[in-house]
Amino acid sequence: MNTPQVAVSILSADFGDIAHELGKLKDAHADLIHLDIMDGHYVPNLTFGVPVIKRIAGLTQIPMDAHLMVTNPENYIDPLAELGMRYFSFHQETVYHSHRVVQVIRSRGMKAGIALNPATPVSTLQDIISELDFVLLMSVNPGFSGQSFIPIYSKITELKELIIRSGSQALIEIDGGVNSENAAKLVSAGADILVSASYIFSGSDYATRIMRLKNQQ
Repeated sequence: MNTPQVAVSILSADFGDIAHELGKLKDAHADLIHLDIMDGHYVPNLTFGVPVIKRIAGLTQIPMDAHLMVTNPENYIDPLAELGMRYFSFHQETVYHSHRVVQVIRSRGMKAGIALNPATPVSTLQDIISELDFVLLMSVNPGFSGQSFIPIYSKITELKELIIRSGSQALIEIDGGVNSENAAKLVSAGADILVSASYIFSGSDYATRIMRLKNQQ
């Protein structure tokens, strides 16, 4: 079975000591730092913006993965590209012209992805999948950390089939309720990147929890 990348969502981290938290994640071999950017409009929660992300970027060399849960993702493209963002995903409901936004993201040197809510069908990606670097499938409704996992295994399989059929090289990222109990089934269905927050930060041994996700144990 393939070894997935683990993207650690720092939404559940101790922001009062974020430098220490990021250091622990580096030692624990986290593959990505996942940034849940929420504006209080597209989703009912408000997290952090560019100034906080700039501080985070200055404290770690772990590649960063931005998940834009905002009504104006286009406004974040240039600022996040300047901070060295590796992955940039947005919800397709928030833009009028997905192709154009994807092209701009990629032109700024970032990998472009579209995020799908649990109730948004995979078929909506039919005409753009070949241009995406990854797809972020939500396994909770976006807005808050620590929610219960929504089984989306068949949706992952459907997306994987679409990727293969279209000749796309897009990776599949799963976000929401990911833990050691469902990691194996997610990877078996086709997941390449597992996003985890509360599962990792609910204990002090981040390395063991990240290893369990990578090894699907």
